[in-house]
Amino acid sequence: ERMKRFRRHGQESHRDRIKQELYQFNKTVEHGFPHQPSALGFSPSLQLLAIGTRSGAIKLYPSVCVAACVRGQGLAADVLGPVVYSFLCGWLVWVSVVSVWVHLRSFPRVFAPPSVTRVTAVLAHSSGELLLLGTEGGHVFVVEVPGFRELEDHPVFLLSCSIPEEYGGRRSLEHVESLQENPANPQQVLIGYGRGLMVIWDLDCQSAVKHILATQPLESVWWTEDGLRVLSSHSDGSYCRWSVAGLDTQSEQEKSEVPYGHFPCKAISKVIQLPTKQGPPFLLFSGGMPRASYGDRHCITVIHSKTHVALDFTSRIIDFFVIRDGPDQPSALVVLVEEELVVIDLQTEGWPVIQTPYLVPLHCSAITCSHHVSAIPLKLWERVLSAGEDVRLSWTLNPWPITGGLNLSPDPPQRDLLLTGHEDGTVRFWDASGVCLYPMYKLSTAGVFHTDADPNDNMNQCTEGEWPPFRKVGCFDPYSDDPRLGIQKIHLCKYSGYLTVAGTAGQILVLELNDESAEQAVEATVADLLQGQEGFRWKGHTRLEVREEPVLFPPGFQPFALVQCQPPAVVTALTLHSEWKLVAFGTSHGFGLYDYQQKNNVLVRCTLNPSDQLAMEGPLSRVKSIKKSLRQSFRRIRRSRVSLRKHHVNNAAKLQDANARLEAELAEMELAPVQRKIEARSSDDSFTGLVRTLYFADTFLSDSSHNTPSLWAGTNGGSVFAYQLRLPSVERRAEDLVTAHPAKEIQLMHRAPVVAILVMDGHGSPLPEPLEVAHDLARSPDMQGSHHLLVISEEQFKVFTLPKVSAKMKLKLTAIDGSRVRRVGVAWFGSSCSEDYGESGLTVLTNQGDLHVVSLPGVKMQVHHPCIRREDVSGIASCVFTKHGQGFYLISPSEFERFSLSARCVVEPRSLVEVPHQTPTSLSRAQPDGASEYRYEQPERASKNHLCVAFTFIEEPCRLKLAVLNHACARA
Repeated sequence: ERMKRFRRHGQESHRDRIKQELYQFNKTVEHGFPHQPSALGFSPSLQLLAIGTRSGAIKLYPSVCVAACVRGQGLAADVLGPVVYSFLCGWLVWVSVVSVWVHLRSFPRVFAPPSVTRVTAVLAHSSGELLLLGTEGGHVFVVEVPGFRELEDHPVFLLSCSIPEEYGGRRSLEHVESLQENPANPQQVLIGYGRGLMVIWDLDCQSAVKHILATQPLESVWWTEDGLRVLSSHSDGSYCRWSVAGLDTQSEQEKSEVPYGHFPCKAISKVIQLPTKQGPPFLLFSGGMPRASYGDRHCITVIHSKTHVALDFTSRIIDFFVIRDGPDQPSALVVLVEEELVVIDLQTEGWPVIQTPYLVPLHCSAITCSHHVSAIPLKLWERVLSAGEDVRLSWTLNPWPITGGLNLSPDPPQRDLLLTGHEDGTVRFWDASGVCLYPMYKLSTAGVFHTDADPNDNMNQCTEGEWPPFRKVGCFDPYSDDPRLGIQKIHLCKYSGYLTVAGTAGQILVLELNDESAEQAVEATVADLLQGQEGFRWKGHTRLEVREEPVLFPPGFQPFALVQCQPPAVVTALTLHSEWKLVAFGTSHGFGLYDYQQKNNVLVRCTLNPSDQLAMEGPLSRVKSIKKSLRQSFRRIRRSRVSLRKHHVNNAAKLQDANARLEAELAEMELAPVQRKIEARSSDDSFTGLVRTLYFADTFLSDSSHNTPSLWAGTNGGSVFAYQLRLPSVERRAEDLVTAHPAKEIQLMHRAPVVAILVMDGHGSPLPEPLEVAHDLARSPDMQGSHHLLVISEEQFKVFTLPKVSAKMKLKLTAIDGSRVRRVGVAWFGSSCSEDYGESGLTVLTNQGDLHVVSLPGVKMQVHHPCIRREDVSGIASCVFTKHGQGFYLISPSEFERFSLSARCVVEPRSLVEVPHQTPTSLSRAQPDGASEYRYEQPERASKNHLCVAFTFIEEPCRLKLAVLNHACARA
C-alpha cells in the first residue's frame, strides 16, 4: 500500500510538471476603442497618443499598437513603455522607460477642503520642471516634478490676483477653467476663471501683470504663437480676440464674433488658432451651434481662408488637438469623441479622413456575435485583403500621422481572422494575428433584402449653400435600419472560401468568395420548421423581403443561396460542411439541413414542445403569459419543499452513525468531491426545443464496421438527435439528392441544455475539420478503433461509445461547484518546453466567469482560472475560443479582452519608445498643438474614484511623464 501511494505521488508530480508546460493563464491585450473616454493627450516629441477613461485607465498609443496601459489599481502592462505619471485616488503610478518598474507614492496632503482643492485644469510647463494645477476653489498650485512636491512659495491664491472691482467677491469668480503658457515668454501664465476673468500671472515676480475682463462665462482660452493676442471662447457661442501687448494692466477686446449667430447658440467649448506659412491661420473650435436648430449636433468647425466646414460627429466630443509638421505647418486634426477617434488630414484638399490602424470602433454597429478562424491559408488571406482594398488604399494615400514607438513583438506564427457580426447586417473581418486588431474587409448583407434605408442617401454630402456647412465624419452609427438584419451566427470554411451567416429573422445566407464584382439574384428557399403543426401562432416579427431583381455585389464574399426559416425566429445554431456542400441551422422551433449545391432542403425537424408558448413570441415581442409563469414558479417551490423534506428525514437520528463511520472511511478510501443535489428540469420549462448546437461527423452510427456521414443536434431540453446522411458519389453529386434518416436519439437524465457535441476517433482525437485532411494539414482519423461521442451539457461532460451509444464516463460540473457551462471550444495545447509534444483539450467558460481546461479523451479537469466577473453576463455570452488555447470576450461594447490558456501561444504587446536627446532650454511650450490643457467636465455617470479629469505630457531630456489628476485627488 505504501509503494502504491508513493508511485501515485510520483505520477501526480510528473503530471503537474506537464500541466505547467502546457497551460498558463494570461490576459494579454485589449483590442478596440476605450470605453467611456474622458481625456486626451499627445506628445509631439515622442509622437505618442494617450487616452484616459472614466474608469481610471490610461492607454498609450504609438504608431503601431498599445505601448502601455495603466489602471487605477496601479497595474501596468508588462511592456517597454514610456515613463508614466498617473495620479489616481491620491496615488502616483510611475512606469520607467528604462527598467519598467512601478513605484507608488502618496501625494502630500497640503490642502484640506475638497471643495477648494478639486483639480479642474492642468498645465505642464515647457521647462519640464513644473506642473500647475487649477482648482475648483479658484486657486492655482505649482508642483515640482518629478518629485511631485508642492512649491509652497509659488501658489496663486485669489486674494493675490488683485481682482478688479467689477469681479469683486471671492466666490463669484468660480473655478479655474483654463491655464495657458505664453509661447513667447514661458514665465507668464494665463489663468482663466469660470465667470470670465482672465489673469496673466508672472511666475518670477509672483504677481498679476494684466487682467482681461470678459462679460460672458469662460469656456477656454488660447494664446497665439507670437504671444501678442489671446483668444477666449464663451458659453453664449462667441469667441473673442484680445490684445495683450503693451504695459496696460487691462487688455482691450479687438473682436467678438458669434460664428453661427444671431439666434442663441451653444457654448464654444474649445478654440485654437494656428499660423501657416502662407495665408491666413487655421481657426478651429468645438460647439457654437444654433441652440434651437442644431443644439443636438456634435461639431468642430474648421476655418481656413475661404474654406469653412462644420465637421459633424455622431457622438459627444471629448477633446481635440492638431498635429504639426513644423511651427507653421498644421498637418492633421485629431478628434476624440465618445465612441471613436477621428483624424482629419489638413494638408490634402478636401480634408479627408485618415483611416486609423488601431482604435477602430469595433461597435460601429453593435456587435451581435463573433467567430474566430485560426491558421488561414495564404491564398484566402490575400483574397480577403484584395476584397478590402479600399481600407489599404486609404492607409496608402493618407499615412497615419502618429509615428512614435517601435514594435518589438515578433511576427505572428500564423494568420488568424476574427469575424464580428453586427446589428446592421454587416460582417467585419479583422486581422487578429498579432497585438493589433486591423480591419481587413467589411461585408454587408442588407443589399439582399428590401429595407427602409434609401441607397441614394449619402450623409457625407452637404447641400450647396447649407448653413452651417455640415459634413458627416466618423463611422460610428448606433442605429440599425432594420433590427431583423442583425447577424447572430457565422461559420467560415478557410479551405474552400465558403461563408455562411445567419440572422435575427431566420435568414441563412451562403456566400462564396469572388475576386470580381457580379450582378446576380439570390434564390430563396423557405424551411417550414413547424411542419404544419396546428395550434401555434407566431407573434414575433415578419421575415425579410428578398429582392427579386439582380443585385450588384462588389468583389469579396457574394451571396448565392438563401434559406428563410418559418417562423422567422432567431437562428441559434449554425454549421457548415464545405466538403459535403451542406449547411445545418437551428432555431427555437427546430433544425434543418440545406444542400447549397442543389439549393434545396434535405431535412427539416420540429423540436417544439407543445408547452413552449414563449417560443412563438419572438425576441421583439413583449407578450408573456403571467398565468403560466406563476404556475411554473409554484411548481418549483413545491418540488424544492418535497426534496428538502425527503433529504432531512431521520437526519438527526443518522448523524451520530455517520460521524462514527467518517474517520474509518477517510483512512481507507479517497473521498469524491461533495456533490450537490441537481433537480431534474421539467419538460414544461420554456424553450426546451431550442437548438443549441449542430455538428457534422463521419462516424459509426448503424454498426461498427461502416462509417457514414451524420448530423447531430442538441437542444435546450437535453435531447440529442442523430441523422445518418447518404451522399451521392462525386460524379452524381449535382443530380442525385442528399437524404437524411433518423438514426439515434438521446435524452439526458436531468434535461440540461446540450451546449456542444464532439466525436473522437479510435485514438481519442477530435475529428478533423472538413477538407483539413485533403489539404494535408491534419492526419486522417482512425477508423479502426471504436469512436466515442462526447455530449457536453450545461451540467456535465458525458462520453458514450459508438455505435451502441452506451455511457462510458462522465465529468460533473454543476454538482461539484454549482456552475454551468456557457462556452466550449476544442484546442491544441503545445508544450512550452518541447516542440513535439502537445495535447488536445476542451476550453470551457462557465456562468461564473471561470475558465477550465478538460483533457481529451480522458475528460478530466486540468486547470481552473477565474477570468470574467460573474455579473458580466454580456462578456460571458460574447466569449469565443481559438484553436490554440486563446480567446476573446467583450469587456465593453467597444473592446475585446484577449486571454491565453496556453503556455506556448501567447500574444502580448512589446513596444519601445526612443526618447530624443534635447536640452530643456531648446523646448518650446509643452504642447504647441493645443493639447497642453484640458478642461474638466463632470460626466453624467462618472466614477467617483478613478475618473481621469485631465492629463498632459511633460517633456524632459530623458523622461516623459503623463500626469493624471483624479476627481477625488483632495482625499490623498
